[in-house]
Amino acid sequence: MPHTHEIRPDLDEGIDRKVLSKLRARFLTLNEGRMTRAMEGLSARQQLVLNLLPLFFHVNHPLLPGYVSGATPAGLSNYEPDPAALAEAQRLTRSFSYKARHGNPPRPIHGLFLMGSLGTLAQADQSDMDVWVCHASNLSENELAELQKKCQLLETWAESQGAEAHFFLIDPSRFVRGERDTQLSSDDCGTTQHYLLLDEFYRTAIWLAGRTPLWWLVPVYEESRYEQYIHTLLSKRFVSAEENLDLGHMARIPPGEFIGAGLWQLFKGIESPYKSVLKLLLIEVYASEHPQVQCLSLRFKQAVFANRLDLDELDPYIVVYRRIEEYLKARGEPERLELVRRSLYLKVNRKLTAGNGSRSPSWQRALLERLADEWGWDHRQLALLDSRSQWKVRQVGSERRALVNELNYSYRFLTQFARTEQAASLINKRDLNVLGRRLYAAFERKAGKIEFINPGIAPDLAEDTLTLVQSPNRREPGQTHWGLYNGNLTALEWEHFAPIKRSRELLELLTWCHRNGVIDSSTRLALHPGSSDLSEFELFNLLGSLQQTVALPLNAASEDQLLHASVPSEVLVLVNVGVDPLKHHRELNIHMTTERTDSLSYAGVRENLVLTLDQVTLNSWNEVMVGRYDSEHALLDCLRDYLNNLPAGPQPRLRVRCFCHNRAQFIARRVEELFETAQNLLLSQLNYRYLIQVQQHYHVLELVPGQVRHRALATPAALLDYLGQEQARYSPLHLDPMALEDHDLALILPMGQPDCIQVFYRISEDQAELYVLDEHNALWQQTLPYHDEQSLLVPLQRFLQSILYRREALLPMDSIPSEKPLDTLYFQILPSGTARARRVEARPAPLTPVDKAFYDVQAIVGKAAPSQVQVSLYCNQREFSELEYGDQLFSTVVQEIVEQRREPERYRCYITDLDLSGLLGDGQGSSILYLRYKASLERALNDALEQV
Repeated sequence: MPHTHEIRPDLDEGIDRKVLSKLRARFLTLNEGRMTRAMEGLSARQQLVLNLLPLFFHVNHPLLPGYVSGATPAGLSNYEPDPAALAEAQRLTRSFSYKARHGNPPRPIHGLFLMGSLGTLAQADQSDMDVWVCHASNLSENELAELQKKCQLLETWAESQGAEAHFFLIDPSRFVRGERDTQLSSDDCGTTQHYLLLDEFYRTAIWLAGRTPLWWLVPVYEESRYEQYIHTLLSKRFVSAEENLDLGHMARIPPGEFIGAGLWQLFKGIESPYKSVLKLLLIEVYASEHPQVQCLSLRFKQAVFANRLDLDELDPYIVVYRRIEEYLKARGEPERLELVRRSLYLKVNRKLTAGNGSRSPSWQRALLERLADEWGWDHRQLALLDSRSQWKVRQVGSERRALVNELNYSYRFLTQFARTEQAASLINKRDLNVLGRRLYAAFERKAGKIEFINPGIAPDLAEDTLTLVQSPNRREPGQTHWGLYNGNLTALEWEHFAPIKRSRELLELLTWCHRNGVIDSSTRLALHPGSSDLSEFELFNLLGSLQQTVALPLNAASEDQLLHASVPSEVLVLVNVGVDPLKHHRELNIHMTTERTDSLSYAGVRENLVLTLDQVTLNSWNEVMVGRYDSEHALLDCLRDYLNNLPAGPQPRLRVRCFCHNRAQFIARRVEELFETAQNLLLSQLNYRYLIQVQQHYHVLELVPGQVRHRALATPAALLDYLGQEQARYSPLHLDPMALEDHDLALILPMGQPDCIQVFYRISEDQAELYVLDEHNALWQQTLPYHDEQSLLVPLQRFLQSILYRREALLPMDSIPSEKPLDTLYFQILPSGTARARRVEARPAPLTPVDKAFYDVQAIVGKAAPSQVQVSLYCNQREFSELEYGDQLFSTVVQEIVEQRREPERYRCYITDLDLSGLLGDGQGSSILYLRYKASLERALNDALEQV
């Protein structure tokens, strides 16, 4: 069409009504061309829907689709049905006859407009119809409700005709003010995009019937004084108000709209990136021009005023593409431009390599062929894009990089734009934060995270046949890795192919396959297990466990979840993946029978059957994490990390599975019990310690929420030393039922309780084992010669009473003790056949006759030189100090004690009272500290006694 006869109305020079009519006719000519294109792509029944919609909004007839009542607003401005529409209506309902309305009845429906892909390059069979129903502003609430009901009935009728239609009620006077109650398209993100939506409406909408937009008649150079211009047109009767409707101007777009629209498109782009790339780039173009934005609707209007009415060049998708192409070429960004071209091609979804059949090519195919030729795409490039439905891992991975780069660039651009323009409202700041986390969760790489490679790129990555191979790692001698290969390859073949993916650990590879749909229920797997013990049975069950834990497709993470740190929601612990813990027995064909069946201390040699653990975690941000534990303390390290990651709120669902060759179910149950017990103890928030035995070694988990620590204790002596450490407050200790089975501690430790001191003793011929659990549950232990219970317990009782009296004496006179005095309870450990059958019986406190004098040995320990202590001993009030006697202090005191004794036999020296205020100040140490000093001082005295 020749680019002549440009129309340039000028208010000052006067406006010719004929010129305005010609201008409106140009828009309607273009509209007719688009409508024709839209109809070409519709079935006969879908065409019927579009043809009859104006009639259904013009009349209320009980037999026509959409009828609600006689009071429903009806009557479409400037509309009279043509014979073809009436004939179609009568075919639907034989008894329908149209009666033209005489006089000037109200016509509350002002205009019908079609939005969406219809009539564009991207129209497809499944394209829906978004219809704007513009109505009078004076409709009552009841009338609006009736009209809304009519729209719902028409949507149902359209569906019966094979058309997906959505109707949106528009009050033009409210719309101009930016007021609307509902979304205005099925692809709408809310009220924050008024001008961008209007921009899209003016350049893409197809007018169906009713009034036409006043905006058509305002030249681009008058856009900034739009209100004044249309006021003149209407007030001087250049145009009739009954023939036009006003939806507003495009003189400026607030910067906040670019952020809102960008956020919405980025959100959608995480799952469907191709669909969002074009819109994101257009937003970037607009934002980069702000505040002098030359939006596409204005370019479109300028073309019509200039009589450039080429349907192809004014196609909504071509207009968007040309603007982005112009922008990216000016910036010198050919890779981004190539991504935009691929996105447009895939959006249009017309395969140019497919045969066209006998029909002449559609206008869409012809236009797309011209574009592909212009871009220099050869048959190979087109064939690759046309085979997208068959794309597998390699092609998807390559495309993902380009798309993720683009989405991340858009996010950074929007964030910077918001900062520069100070356009981010509080809502936008929150949305930006949430969106940033969505992008991070979807695309950010980090240690242990399974990468998701197919965000809406290809429909199905599943492979029919795969080969899984464990092989030596040539780069790390002595190490192995796993490879995944296409097809069913033999041991001689796979080395000649490149794997789809390699991983150091099997479970990382399997989880990646599951998360990305590379392996599904129909995939056949060939296995070359290498040096591992992996069987096909175990492999099948591992995949089943992954499908249970990470159930696809994942539900989108909510905003609330993203506003908080991620927490585990599903946890799968897999024990001994590809490892047989009794492999050496199997190879020697030894079948073990044993009463010792604990998986942590199996059989007479006490073998640990829990050798490796793989943990798969799905968190609240939909990230899938994999971790492996195969060190000496694999079980305890895994348990510690699991506990430290537990959330404060609802707990994750835990699954523990094992599929190895030997004792798999028993191993899984044992590990699951440990995890569940530790989790329950931790959630009690009582700062439990959990004692577990693995083989001959001991492990303590200190269960402080968020700070769980693991202590490995190799020997019984190390365990006693740990249990004897002073506690700042009462710390309950939970003993695993299988731990310490031959030890007194198995009976003693579960009996710990707060606010008392518990004394346990076991007599064994001429020796006694003495244990004390103090008020904070710290353990003190001593082995002593045994004469009788009185001489064993009374010195200890006197000592404990003296330190309790001393504590009370140190309290200020005016203070009221907040706690009752500590009780001291006594228990005897009695044999009963076997070590496991020992029992504990309560005993009364030993009697100390008041009339029987005892020799008082008091110790006072204070500070000396840095990190040293100074000891003074008092024997029946007589002082012996280190200052006076130096290293002869203990031998001198022993001499004094022996001289005072009346009994001829030798027996131990005891400390009966101890003062540590010189070390502790006003603070009061727990009883274990006093007992430790007592034992140390008594050891020195009794060593000296042997020399006398």
